[in-house]
Amino acid sequence: MRRYLALLGLLAASAAPAGAAGIQRYATTPPGRILIGAEVPPGASIFFVSGQLASPVDPSKVSSPPTIAEFGDSRTQTISALNKIKAILAAHGFAMSDIVKMTLFIAPDPKLGKMDFDGVNAGFAMFFNTKENPNTVARSAFQVAALAGPQFLVEIEVTAAKMK
Repeated sequence: MRRYLALLGLLAASAAPAGAAGIQRYATTPPGRILIGAEVPPGASIFFVSGQLASPVDPSKVSSPPTIAEFGDSRTQTISALNKIKAILAAHGFAMSDIVKMTLFIAPDPKLGKMDFDGVNAGFAMFFNTKENPNTVARSAFQVAALAGPQFLVEIEVTAAKMK
C-alpha cells in the first residue's frame, strides 16, 4: 500500500497543470521529413497564414503575362513562398519553428508533366530539420490542376502555434 501511495504521490507531483503542457510534436518512426501529427494544448496562441505564392526571382523583369521561368522551378518557388511565410510569422511574433501544420498545393511543372515533389521537398528541407530550426511539421501535399496564375507551381499555407 505504501508503494501505491508513494507512486500516486510521485505522479501527482510530476503532473503539470492542465494549461502548462507545451506543443506536442509526434515524429514518425524512424524520424522523417514530416510529423505524423501535432497537438496544441488549450491556452496556446494559434496563427493561420493564408496560402502564399512565390515572388518573381527578379521583380524588375516580369513580362505580361508572367512566365514560370520568371518565378522559378518548384524548388525556387517553395523557397520563395516559405521566405514570405517566415516574414509574415515574424511580423506577428512567430517563427518558422512554431509551424505545426502545413498544406502544399503543387501544380504540374510543364517540363515534367507532373508535380515536382522532389523539388518541393528540397526547398522544404532548407527550413525544417535544420540547425536553425530543428522542428518539422505535420504536412499534406496535393497536386492541383492549376494555381492562381499559370506561372505558379507552389502555394503553401501554414498554421503556427506557441504557448503564451
